[in-house]
Amino acid sequence: MSRPTRNHRPGGARPTAAIANDACPSCGTAMKETRGRLAYPVNGEDMKIAASHLRCSKCGEVVLRLEDARRLRADAIGAYRKKYRLLSADEIRAVREHHGLTQAELAKLLHLGQNTVSRWEAGRNVQTGAMDVLLRLLRDVPGTLGYLKALAA
Repeated sequence: MSRPTRNHRPGGARPTAAIANDACPSCGTAMKETRGRLAYPVNGEDMKIAASHLRCSKCGEVVLRLEDARRLRADAIGAYRKKYRLLSADEIRAVREHHGLTQAELAKLLHLGQNTVSRWEAGRNVQTGAMDVLLRLLRDVPGTLGYLKALAA
């Protein structure tokens, strides 16, 4: 029985060279941490957000670490809500709780998917302008909940 050589990989895979953690995935050059404006799409609109990231000085490749990507997404959603004066995640939760509704019940009343309200309240997604108007009607206009329940029946 022959013994595998040092460069042999099971399944015939070719050996790969180890690259440094800060190396550009495109060209291998060391990347530098920087802060600059990056675009992140929210409801079809690119929001330009100041964010930390790694950038390759040779080829221009941009890499986001996991925490930087999470922060970019949260900041982009926050900027979108602010730009269009949409209810915040906490305000949406307050409207739902004021009426004693579960997330699933509110989603059904608004003809939404089951997880949509959960994503709004967690800040992972942002509501459209039309949904924001419906949420404000629920919050501000007495009788709106009864009207929506009658439609859903």
